[in-house]
Amino acid sequence: MSPVLSSSTVGARIHRRRVSPTTAGLFPDCPEDVSPMQEVSERAPLADQSTADCKAVERGSISDRSTADCPPASMATHGTQSRADGPVRNVAAAPHERAKARLVGIARLAASSPRAETRRNSAEKPEYFVLPVKSVLNRCDSKRVPFEWTINPYRGCEFACKYCYARYTHEYMEMDGSEFEKKIYVKKDAAPLLAHDISRKYSYTSERSGGERADHIAIGTATDPYQPAEREYGVTRACLEELATREGLSISIITKSNQIVRDIDVLQRIALRSDLAIDITITTLRPRLARLLEPRAPRPDLRLAAVRQLREAGLAVGVSASPLIPGITDREGDLEAVAAAAREAGAQWFFSGVLFLMPASAKTFLPFVREKFPRLAKQYVQWYAKNGYAPEEYRRKASERVARIRAKCGFASRPWIATTRAPRRSQMSLSWNAATEQLPTAQVCAAG
Repeated sequence: MSPVLSSSTVGARIHRRRVSPTTAGLFPDCPEDVSPMQEVSERAPLADQSTADCKAVERGSISDRSTADCPPASMATHGTQSRADGPVRNVAAAPHERAKARLVGIARLAASSPRAETRRNSAEKPEYFVLPVKSVLNRCDSKRVPFEWTINPYRGCEFACKYCYARYTHEYMEMDGSEFEKKIYVKKDAAPLLAHDISRKYSYTSERSGGERADHIAIGTATDPYQPAEREYGVTRACLEELATREGLSISIITKSNQIVRDIDVLQRIALRSDLAIDITITTLRPRLARLLEPRAPRPDLRLAAVRQLREAGLAVGVSASPLIPGITDREGDLEAVAAAAREAGAQWFFSGVLFLMPASAKTFLPFVREKFPRLAKQYVQWYAKNGYAPEEYRRKASERVARIRAKCGFASRPWIATTRAPRRSQMSLSWNAATEQLPTAQVCAAG
């Protein structure tokens, strides 16, 4: 048996009405792609990656990220970034120059990683490798994100989302970001490493909270913990089993996969002893558009069904509609429809942030826009060629729109587990939970 395996692995309704196109005027109207009633398969072959490079985009990095697992600040804040102060694309070393450099750190580990055994025989399957990491709990020192630690059971993600900001993490291994969905690295011995990390590094009295709460652990910040690899290797399950043995932790999980319902039993055990919040990402209700944007991720209706099932199991669940993609997923009524479906499925909170393009992500996303949404291509280059953020005016309007949606639907904002529980005590109610639970259980907000 592979050393990365754990010892124990193992329809919502969508409402949509006709609406007029957005009147924001910041982007041309997005053409109607397809009726959401048209069925598509749960999984589809990977679309061919465009090899054409956008000449206006150059590779670079964010200066304030401390580790490859720590996401950009834009993933955790809403509409407050400054394009002037934001990361500007820098020229990176050319491939032939990087090839001459001596590999160190994670790049050296990745280069020597053996192939992982797999039962899959699909021609579209990625390559799997066993990555011999020394730690699974990774520190995130940025003060602009609301958590102290991250857990990413894998490096790379087979879902192949065109907009994925985390493609840059493969560049830490001296690989191109386009290989993010083609070469998946499975972290070896995750459970014993996590046990060691929690005992050695984790604090139940976070400095950021003035000692009033435990450090927060975010699972899935740079790769989806329930991508197809999890069915075979069970690294996420192994980590959750270890967390379930602890008490007084603060944990959140974010995923696009309905596979998370497989682990309801261990998630319930975690929630009995620690604070746990689960975010399911749903960027659009239109299945054909979702398939274009997120080629290998489960359909939106399957994710909504997962929200419902997790809530019925007594777990705290919300919906992320991030990223909000200008001209593509931001039409008038579309975001509102996602929120309405989320509320009907039982989601307790809802949030969304505007698309942020890392240089490695822009190399994939901008050619995709030119091919599938050519009317938007010029505007995207103007907005994103030299800066990762959309203009401040657009982000402000998007933030106000999300606030109106939350107010109309009775959603709380993303909780981030602002608890005051002392270590080694029984779980207290979340501060946001009381207001949420006072809402009638049958209440559903109307879209539009």
